[in-house]
Amino acid sequence: MSDTSDARATNAYWGRDGLERLILDALAAAGKNIGALTIDDLAPADQFHSGGKGATERLARLAALRPGMRVLDVGGGLGGPARTLAVQFGCHVTVVDLTESYVRAAAALTARLGLSDRVTHRIGDALALDVEAGLFDVVWTQNSGMNIADKERLYAGFARVLRPGGLLALQEPMAGPVQPVVFPVMWARDAGASFLRAPSAMRSVIETAGFHVRVWDDVTEEVPSLAPTPAHSVQRIVMGQALDAIVQAGQRNREERRILMVQAVLERRKTRRSGTINPEVIATSASAWAGAIHRWSSSRRRSR
Repeated sequence: MSDTSDARATNAYWGRDGLERLILDALAAAGKNIGALTIDDLAPADQFHSGGKGATERLARLAALRPGMRVLDVGGGLGGPARTLAVQFGCHVTVVDLTESYVRAAAALTARLGLSDRVTHRIGDALALDVEAGLFDVVWTQNSGMNIADKERLYAGFARVLRPGGLLALQEPMAGPVQPVVFPVMWARDAGASFLRAPSAMRSVIETAGFHVRVWDDVTEEVPSLAPTPAHSVQRIVMGQALDAIVQAGQRNREERRILMVQAVLERRKTRRSGTINPEVIATSASAWAGAIHRWSSSRRRSR
């Protein structure tokens, strides 16, 4: 597997030119005052995941987010969840996303709402997070790992950027007991770009990466799947007429238990499980050993 995501393929599938203008025009047509937008006004157009803003709020409560927490939102798209975490929960949020047009539109919308001091947007790869180790209190991700095959690398990266005891808050579609998935789905036209795993397999991968589970909820019935959507919804803005087939397949996938939706909160372990190898410990031990050898060699030379 590649150590990085396929940026060209990602931008080709998700990217849209003039996305901020498309969103503002759609909101204006729906009767919104684009000169005085709120996060609730924007919610249909910037919460690009199952369940919308309500699902974001549910996950934030599940994680017990508090004012001042430093959050890394991986695959945060147009920034709807990040702005919600900033306004309603008092968090400082850094959003990384691989789709360049989303990052540009997200930064413009954040500035329009006067939130640039609390929410920042960067182009970034979930498989190669260019951030300092141990910097964040929370890694947040909603519906962003479906196109990523290398789940092991993904969650190991999440563990690296979290402080010990930090939280991973996730919402993720997972493979249900009935297979195969019916396509198209929102993130893929066919199985070649969709990499779902069953909840038990996902939980094992995440725990192996250095986490233990606080909460693991199957919210398939609680978080609504796609329903007929208004013209100013982000799904309609981005997917256009292709959305109709996606909605139809999505309803079948949910009803037939082909795709499940999970919300979970996991804590990065402060010490690793017995038998696992911590690269930082190895590096520190190697340095200490090298120093000891150097001191021993120096004393031998002086005693001759």
